[in-house]
Amino acid sequence: MRQDIKEHMDVIGADGVHVGTVDRVEENRIKLTRKDSGEGSHRGHHHYVPLALVAEVEGDRLRLSANADVAVSMEEEGDGSPA
Repeated sequence: MRQDIKEHMDVIGADGVHVGTVDRVEENRIKLTRKDSGEGSHRGHHHYVPLALVAEVEGDRLRLSANADVAVSMEEEGDGSPA
């Protein structure tokens, strides 16, 4: 499934809510684009979602196994610390 993940795919939670947009896959994480980085101190840099959360790739969408609010709570910074 990792090989099916492409740049600019929409990342959506199991509940259908937008989580972010794929920048690329790095090791065991999906790097999200900066435009999906959030607000305040989180704004303007990349966040990462664990590949383990990927449920399926359907067309140009990557669906996660967790709802969007849970997936966002599991996002990491570039150094692996919680977002």
